[in-house]
Amino acid sequence: MFFRLAIAVITAVLMIATSMMFPGMTAEKTAKPQVPGVYQFELGDFTITALSDGTVPLDLHPILTNTNQSEIDRLLHQSFLKNPVEASINVFLIDTGDKQVLVDTGSGELFGELGGKLPRSLQTAGYTADEIDMVLLTHIHTDHSGGLVVGGQPMFPAATVYVGKPDLDFWLDPAIAKRSPDFQRYFNEAVKTVKPYLDRGKLKPFSGETVILPGITARPTPGHTPGHSFFLVESQGKSIEFWGDIMHVASVQLPKPEITIDFDIDSKAAAGQRAKQFADAEASRRLVAAAHVSFPGVGHLRADKQGYAWVPVEYRWRE
Repeated sequence: MFFRLAIAVITAVLMIATSMMFPGMTAEKTAKPQVPGVYQFELGDFTITALSDGTVPLDLHPILTNTNQSEIDRLLHQSFLKNPVEASINVFLIDTGDKQVLVDTGSGELFGELGGKLPRSLQTAGYTADEIDMVLLTHIHTDHSGGLVVGGQPMFPAATVYVGKPDLDFWLDPAIAKRSPDFQRYFNEAVKTVKPYLDRGKLKPFSGETVILPGITARPTPGHTPGHSFFLVESQGKSIEFWGDIMHVASVQLPKPEITIDFDIDSKAAAGQRAKQFADAEASRRLVAAAHVSFPGVGHLRADKQGYAWVPVEYRWRE
């Protein structure tokens, strides 16, 4: 597993060295790009890899609800941020030794030039899209299910996609779509990205708490969407929980979990779910992987004087 990453890194270093020796081979003057985002660590017998799909600018003033502009700006200021913020899109790979399991897929082509960097990050980590056996969707939304398809074709041809049945029933129902004009874009994107797997018999909806594989359990956490789910991964007494969209803006929603976002299907339920899961994560001291906390999005929650604070995982890089 780490051998894959080592080979990929050596290849990237050789490419960089070549461009330095032969500057004429590089493209016309451009800003120096980020290296594709990859962070890997062991969890018992499993290897977890955080993969960046890129970042997108987010203007919080018009989209955060149950708050006001001055409160948003005050909370951002506390974290040395200002509006608009840069939102990470984090995807995670679970290598069980037998299966390659992807949690969410990023935005694919749906954000245009923004996002859509999962294929590069996956390659840097030493994996290919063809190797992915399973895709676990925390929910159906642009930046989580958008990467399922590229050029109208499945990005992960060998993979079976797992998603909460309430999400599938909601987003693929034309009658609900007709009654929900504000979310029309998301209904259209769901058909575009999820239905190709359904049509090929490669989509498996689940209901309630479900064991996907030994050591990987889906836990329903509805609110943000009807079928929103966490995935609890356990191996050799260690655990991590993949969170999806229980939290969109850590600097605002950790101190004030009651702050919601326009993208919530049921904002009241989403806020209640967030409060419950934050409290559970703090009490259990469980490691969590969050889709929109700054990359790699892996850490713990601890109680703070106001709400909660994020404690990033300890960074390790050993030869």
